[in-house]
Amino acid sequence: MQSLAGRYGLIAGVFLLSQTMLPSSPAFANKVYVSNEKGNTVTVIDSETWEPITEFPAGNRPRGIGISPGGDHLYVCASDDDTIKVFDAQTYEFLWSLPSGPDPELFVISPDGSKLYVSNEDDNLVTVVDTQKRTIVAEVPVGVEPEGMAISPDVRFVVNTSETTNMAHFIATEDYQIKHNILVDQRPRYARFTNDGRTLYVSSEIGGTVSVIDMLGETGPELTGKISFEVSGVQPEWLQPVGMRITSDNKWLFVALGPANRVAVIDTASNEVVRYVLVGQRVWQLDFTPDEKYLLTTNGNSNDITVIDVASQEAVKSIQVGQQPWGVVVAPD
Repeated sequence: MQSLAGRYGLIAGVFLLSQTMLPSSPAFANKVYVSNEKGNTVTVIDSETWEPITEFPAGNRPRGIGISPGGDHLYVCASDDDTIKVFDAQTYEFLWSLPSGPDPELFVISPDGSKLYVSNEDDNLVTVVDTQKRTIVAEVPVGVEPEGMAISPDVRFVVNTSETTNMAHFIATEDYQIKHNILVDQRPRYARFTNDGRTLYVSSEIGGTVSVIDMLGETGPELTGKISFEVSGVQPEWLQPVGMRITSDNKWLFVALGPANRVAVIDTASNEVVRYVLVGQRVWQLDFTPDEKYLLTTNGNSNDITVIDVASQEAVKSIQVGQQPWGVVVAPD
């Protein structure tokens, strides 16, 4: 039988080998921006060299992070400052703040970049912000502890998930009224539409499931199933689905499983888990590079991000960032 030291040596050798597997010059070089919740910074990474470029102050408790469709402006939820800070995406210069309501956590950007839809955890609101006028357009009361935000591809609905009410709320963008409410499992954290708009996935952190919602139901959105997770050697309570991303061909759903330190790979044709990818500690949010060759994960307790090769569904690199990375976004082409 191989000794324990020998086995760990083999694992270390495989990990070191994996560091050389990632090509140094992908087809597109894009900046990667990572919000560091406890470090109060954003780390910027060059995706051609996979090396950190810089780290800059981003307010108190930066969490949700996004970039304008043209790639000019970086938006960061400075949750403890009760504002969204706007930075020049190239120079990292602070430009201005947007009113966001108290304790902004996550937001989604309209496809034309004109509006941000922001979840305000403390006040049980979704705040709609005009990015050009820098004003609040509407405040929509939702369930208790709103967090996840998604916008349908046809821009008809914005979806908010409320952690304590355990619901997905469907807000019409036309009049900012809630048209549907769907009960999901405990502590829903994130929502994601397929790119054809037919299906919505909602992750429930404590419930340990991803709810599958059919957007083409006879009377509106309809819950049609739930995806659960099981990893040998991992306690069930550690399998906490949070961030999600779907490939543009709608074939693969990737789900961050929090303290399980895994990303689940789901075949959307069957909604079955086909693989678990081992990443860093407490994996939280995800984003693709524009060519979808790579998926990046933020790992809050190991203070790094993991680069996953999408085709092989393997982790190929780890990059150290700031303290407790939370969100990640990659600049568009």
